[in-house]
Amino acid sequence: MAVRIIIFEDNDRLRESLVYLLKSNNAFEVAGEYNNCREAATIARVYKPDVVLMDIDMPLSNGIDGVKQIKEAMPQTAVVMYTVFEDDEKLFACLCAGANGYLLKKTPPARLFDAIEEVIAGGAPMSPSIARRVLESFSPKKQARQYDLSARETEVLQLLVKGHSTKIIADKLFISFETVRSHLKNIYTKLHVNCGKEAIAKVLSERIL
Repeated sequence: MAVRIIIFEDNDRLRESLVYLLKSNNAFEVAGEYNNCREAATIARVYKPDVVLMDIDMPLSNGIDGVKQIKEAMPQTAVVMYTVFEDDEKLFACLCAGANGYLLKKTPPARLFDAIEEVIAGGAPMSPSIARRVLESFSPKKQARQYDLSARETEVLQLLVKGHSTKIIADKLFISFETVRSHLKNIYTKLHVNCGKEAIAKVLSERIL
């Protein structure tokens, strides 16, 4: 069965080129193409795409909001960002919103085909320069020292970023639930955030850990 694809791209010429390119491959079916993602959730529910190609900079609603809409409406749909932006802020905002891949628009057509097949198989396709940025985000950085996080706070934050709950963090570190809550409160204060989601987004965008 062909992979069902929806395209959100406000550049008409590029969108038409993508449609033509994808239709040239019998493995893919373009179920729809749109110049904005304001109704992304509704579109996803109606067409149930396997993959969405999502631009970031579009009128009415940007692609980051589009990712959130689609993931809330159809969590199983894979969303691959297709953009010119290489900056860390947009990259990590998209990943935090639920994007499954991140390709630059200079990606060769053959690589686009491979990326769609890769994301269907459960992978996370990224352009080489983007993958390098993501890998670098896991390297120790000066920012950790700038926020004056203690060794224990750093351990708690690392587990939080991995998706562990307060209870699981307490179990893994052999400390009480209330102690973890106290550490999290201190972490949020030091990072100038209000909750765990904001802390995780900041860690990823600023490469704190």
